[in-house]
Amino acid sequence: MHIVVCIKQVPDSAQIRVHPVTNTIMRQGVPTIINPYDLFSLEEALRLRDKFGGEVTVLTMGPPMASESLRKALTIGADRGVLLTDRFFAGSDTLATSFALAQAIRRIGEDFGAPDIVFAGKQTIDGDTAQVGPGVAKRLGLLQLTYVSAIADFDLNDKSITIERRSEGGVQLLKTKLPCLVTMLEGSNVVRRGRIEDALRAARADIITWSAKDAGIEDVTKCGLRGSPTVVKRVFAPPPRAEKAALIDTNAHKAAGEMADALIEAMFAHTESLEGDLEKLAAGF
Repeated sequence: MHIVVCIKQVPDSAQIRVHPVTNTIMRQGVPTIINPYDLFSLEEALRLRDKFGGEVTVLTMGPPMASESLRKALTIGADRGVLLTDRFFAGSDTLATSFALAQAIRRIGEDFGAPDIVFAGKQTIDGDTAQVGPGVAKRLGLLQLTYVSAIADFDLNDKSITIERRSEGGVQLLKTKLPCLVTMLEGSNVVRRGRIEDALRAARADIITWSAKDAGIEDVTKCGLRGSPTVVKRVFAPPPRAEKAALIDTNAHKAAGEMADALIEAMFAHTESLEGDLEKLAAGF
């Protein structure tokens, strides 16, 4: 069994500054940690590996210093760490990030075996969108189980997983076939501290480092700021309306009924089919 866990190195401080031009987080000089939600996913992956065997690969995208988080994950017990780093990834939003991670997971599957499960935290504390996990699942064609509070059952022979999912109405019990992507909630388990053997192994381990080209990304315009429409505001800026809103003179209609009649008449004049549609609808009652 092969499990991939997506983690992110995030600022460990409330003193986060945002670049005034690019609207991206300025991380220089801010202490970093593994995103807390990702630790619960890592722990769940390690528990499955310990029980059923296999390997756990930890993947992150970020600057070269993000290798520190991968080494920390190895200290906790992961088998290998893969760092996806390239100048083309700078300023990535959730759309560009999910694209790059999905490509890297495909490459991991080619080199180390197709993953049976991809784990991720429910969200990151610096973005709070909860979009990257589902975005990766969509790009890889994986079934997705989000906001998971517990894994109720795992059948490696049947290639199925049963989970408890927190929802607005309570707790859902869902079962699906593998492969799939799972995003874990906070407090879903107790994260282990790691063994001395793992710490020594992590200190000597080589972090696998891939550029965009190494990960098989040919179109770099889908990465970084160029592939991030939510960062580049002008992409989503609506065009100015050529037609201005119609005005109704309130002074000409003193009574409320007159005002309502004038409004309805203006609506019918603007949309000619509206009156006929309403008459047909009324005839059906």
